Amino acid sequence: MGKEKAKSGPLARRPDNSAFKQQRLPAWSPMLTANTVLPFFYILASICMLLGVWLLLTVQSTQEMKLDYTDTGDCGRCFETRRNVSNAAQECICTLEFSIEKAFKGDVFFYYGLKNFHQNLRRYMGSRDDGQMVGRKNRLKNPSSYCEPFVKDEHGLPIAPCGAVANSIFNDSFTLMYQRSGRAVPVPLLRKGLTWYTDKNIKYRNPKTDNLTLAQVFEGTARPPYWQKPAYELDPSDPINNGFVNDDLIVWMREAAFPNFKKLYGILHRVEEPFTNGLPAGNYTVEINYNFPVQYFRGRKEVVLTTLTWFGGQNHFLPVAYLVTSSLILVTAVVLTVVWWKFGKDGKNMEE
Repeated sequence: MGKEKAKSGPLARRPDNSAFKQQRLPAWSPMLTANTVLPFFYILASICMLLGVWLLLTVQSTQEMKLDYTDTGDCGRCFETRRNVSNAAQECICTLEFSIEKAFKGDVFFYYGLKNFHQNLRRYMGSRDDGQMVGRKNRLKNPSSYCEPFVKDEHGLPIAPCGAVANSIFNDSFTLMYQRSGRAVPVPLLRKGLTWYTDKNIKYRNPKTDNLTLAQVFEGTARPPYWQKPAYELDPSDPINNGFVNDDLIVWMREAAFPNFKKLYGILHRVEEPFTNGLPAGNYTVEINYNFPVQYFRGRKEVVLTTLTWFGGQNHFLPVAYLVTSSLILVTAVVLTVVWWKFGKDGKNMEE
């Protein structure tokens, strides 16, 4: 009777008398003394400083050139033309001249950049239909309500691709020319292979054609309101690079985290002279088909030419962060050393 009461009483809730449940397992408790802590601080400061210097030298080995063409020179005319919404369908071409003093060696990447364009707004990022972009036929003509107000056009036709993200695609185009011996030589740019593998082959797919052309598959749909071409004509030179698998569309649909960003437009094709080793020094011209308006959000547009390293582009944030961290750790270590040397080296002053 007494044993039954003990089992149902407070003793029944007591953990077993084992080393694990009674927390008697052997453990190591470090003794944090000046002789162990101070060397750790100095070593950590040295490691951070070495990493910071190494990354800084790596970043500085890249070459980068940014050219703002929003309203510069001849492009000012196109800037004023795009200010008026009624001129949206009017073609405007401008040129931008620049020179490269030091040759860009190796692979050269051509980016377009936007400033003050907030792709990270929650409603903007959600204004898309991933089911439609992955090629589901039942979603091609029945887009998600998340795409509102870009679900159907004024005639009631479903928009493909739907949503604010696709509708606002950057649609300026560029032709880079190299001035050589008094004549303009086109700079060959690869316009494919710009996307992540998972995007090109998994996240974005065209609907199955079933022996139909892509134009026939998209029949009964409308292009986004701000587009000049339907999705199946985005790249007339390459019938395969159209629809939802167009590289420019996929690059744009991966939203940027910050309001100032750049996106890949092309990669130097290093197969012909004089571009086998990169971009040679000299005079260049960029011919710009100016379409994308930036006046409405007070934005800026730019062209970016850059080389890359294993660390990426010319970004000084991480090297500077390592150097600042190492400086703070070093200052802390010096202060602790002074305090220990003055008050705690022999232990007597600390006791007083």
